[in-house]
This record gives sequence, structure tokens and C-alpha cells, in this order.
Amino acid sequence: MKPFLDQNFLLQNNTAERLYHEYAAHMPIIDYHCHLDPAQIANNTNFTNLTDIWLRGDHYKWRAMRANGVNEEFITGNKSDWEKFEKWAETVPYTLRNPLYHWTHLELQRYFDVYDILSPKTARKIYDECTAKLQTSEYSVQRLIEKMNVKVICTTDDPLDSLEHHQRIKQSGWKVAVMPAFRPDKAMSPDDVGAFNDYVSKLETVSGITIHTYNDYLKALKQCHNYFAANGCSVSDHGLEQVYSADYTPDEIADIFSKIRSGIKIDSIEALKFKSAMLYEFALWDHEKGWVQQYHLGALRNNNVRAHREIGPDTGYDSIGDFSQAQALSRFLNKLDNRNQLAKTIIYN
Repeated sequence: MKPFLDQNFLLQNNTAERLYHEYAAHMPIIDYHCHLDPAQIANNTNFTNLTDIWLRGDHYKWRAMRANGVNEEFITGNKSDWEKFEKWAETVPYTLRNPLYHWTHLELQRYFDVYDILSPKTARKIYDECTAKLQTSEYSVQRLIEKMNVKVICTTDDPLDSLEHHQRIKQSGWKVAVMPAFRPDKAMSPDDVGAFNDYVSKLETVSGITIHTYNDYLKALKQCHNYFAANGCSVSDHGLEQVYSADYTPDEIADIFSKIRSGIKIDSIEALKFKSAMLYEFALWDHEKGWVQQYHLGALRNNNVRAHREIGPDTGYDSIGDFSQAQALSRFLNKLDNRNQLAKTIIYN
């Protein structure tokens, strides 16, 4: 019988084996989109245990645990780290044929030298062995990243971020480049007028610019964009249901922004026009600086209102959406390209 997850996992013929082992296996990781915490990298954190590194914040695993009937107190609740890991170990056998199953065991093999199959029977042994290793200097955040042969990391950062951790990493002289990615989703989301105005107030504080008009708003955001560029940023990152490309006039957007700042709820057509205007402005700035723009399209966010209220966003309640993409994307890209202002673009769906 062929060994489980051996060195030729997924390699179906001699050509595949040669291409992987002689070429791909030794190539560095250039990660231009991730959600690693730059503070943990700057602090070279050691994780407390295997639950801390594996389950805390990983909503893909949380979704699998919920699908397996695990009570929420073992997922985001107050149960101990060991009890949470135990429930994950009970869930893993049922993820067979899901990438979670393979990721789990590849990570155990490649980074912890653990070749046991995770199950309730092996959970305690694996937890203790990996937790002990995580306490050592060789398993700090920076050492783990080096072990994975990572050369470049682009984190995901709001325009209001101080980027202090990126600056600390750069000043430390660490050999892995950690750069910010400009993620302005909150800056172009006026659906919740109160939350949007709170964001604008924070932008005023960060930028030192009093924001009364739409042009003021653009000026303050452009200052943040420039600040990101000065701190090594060369990519933007947008999480969208779909590309926004409605027709609008400058006067319309100015009026819509004034309504928002007055606390008046705007309708769906006005919201679409505002989002379209903002997305276009960001694209122009990206082209101006020679950045690469990334668009994550099609996610239907926060499907469970109760869960969003109780445990917050990004906790495993997003799903694949069925939004129309092609026509709006074509209009948006063509509008930029027609004026020779289309930056290099990466599209995920």
C-alpha cells in the first residue's frame, strides 16, 4: 500500500515528480495576500499551544467543527484550549476528501515531524508533542516562516493602520520582507451610515485633515495611500461581492457624500454609485504608483445575523455568492484601460 502523504503526494507520473522535486519544491513562497498578524511577526511570538496556532481565528476549521455538530463553546467559547483541540481531533476524520484533512497532516509532517494521523486516539500525544515544540525558539513565528521558505509577505491592512509593526520588522533587518497591502473595504462601504461616519472621523484623526466634502475625503485617503507606498506597499487588496461600475457624475458623488455626512441613509442606487466612484479612484492611484491591484470577488458575507451580532464578522459565516460578475468587471477594466490607466490586476473568485 502506498504511504499516506508521502513525498510524491498528488504527483501522478514521473514528469510531475521531476518538475516538483527538481524545481518547484525548492522555490520560495512569495505571499502577496495573507491575513498574518504583523504584530506577531514583529514580536517574534511563540504560540502557547497547538490550539493557539491552529484554531484561534481559523474560521475554515470552525465551519468544519460546526458541520460536525460541535457546540460553539468548543469553537469560539470559553472551553479550554485542550478541550477545543480535542473537538477538532474528533472532527478531522470527517474532513476526509476536504483540503482541511490534507493541510492538517501536511503541516504536522513538514513542520512538526509528526506522522501520526490525527484522531481522538492520537489527539493527546500530538497536542503535547507539538505544544512542547512551540515553546522553543525554533518554533517562534519568525523561525516558522523561515522554515517554510517564505521570502515575501504582504499582510492585509486598513488605510488607517499606523504600519508600526511593519516598520519594526524592517528596522530589525529580518531577512523576510513583510510589506502592507492597502485594503480599503471600510472606506467605500456607506451602507451603515453610522459606521461609515465613525470611520471618516478616525480618518480625520489619522490624516490631520478636516473632512467636510468628498474632495476632502479623497485627499485624506490619498494621503494614507501615499503613506502605505512610503512604507513599502505595492499592492492593493479588495474584498467585494462584485466589481462596482455604475455610471455616475462627480456632482452626484459629492451630493451622496454630503448626505452620508449629514447622517442621512442613502438608497441602494446611491450606494452603488458611491462604491463605483471609490473603486475607480483607488484603481487610478494604484496605476499611478505602479501597484498591483487584487480583487476578491463573489463572497457573500455575514449570512448569519445572530452569529455576527454575538461573535462578530469573519467567524465562518461567509459563503460563495451567486453574483453576476462578467459585465460589471468588463466595464470597470475597460474604463481604466481605455485611458491607459489599468494597473496590473489579480482577480480571485
